[in-house]
Amino acid sequence: MNDPTNITVFLLLSTVCMAGCGTNRFQQEVQTEEAAVKLANETVDGQYQLVTTAEVKKMLDAGDDLLLVDAMPAEDSYNKGHLAGAVNYVFPKEAMDGWNEDAMDGQTQEDYEQLLGQDKDRKIVVYCGFVKCARSHNAAVCARELGYTNVYRYPGGIHAWRGAGYGLETN
Repeated sequence: MNDPTNITVFLLLSTVCMAGCGTNRFQQEVQTEEAAVKLANETVDGQYQLVTTAEVKKMLDAGDDLLLVDAMPAEDSYNKGHLAGAVNYVFPKEAMDGWNEDAMDGQTQEDYEQLLGQDKDRKIVVYCGFVKCARSHNAAVCARELGYTNVYRYPGGIHAWRGAGYGLETN
């Protein structure tokens, strides 16, 4: 490896591999920016608030009166692991601007409102799997559309919860 030709070839191959084998930190920043702006725009359009993993944990530890809504399919996700006490109501993974009967597989707005309860000021925290998943956005938008005033989207969802080292309930 002490041969200058070998060192040059090694450095050249390493550089090519680093450039061609995945994203660099600058490309990652562009991806992070795109995700952040998309999340911010959805939040403004949906008229709900965002909440972090630490904030959800603090709410739960404090015993806040809140309803956790897991917006992922029961058979694929909810039954395998969800935040303690969460209820399940499945929303489509494609972003919606409001209730869309065609996308809801027979679920009705009345069903969702019944699940959320009569107190329109109760704290509602909706989540799905990860930041790019639009299920939690859809759940938040639809809750706001029904007149609920204290709606939070937990964008990190299950992946962030696990990443923070917190446990899940299973069915």
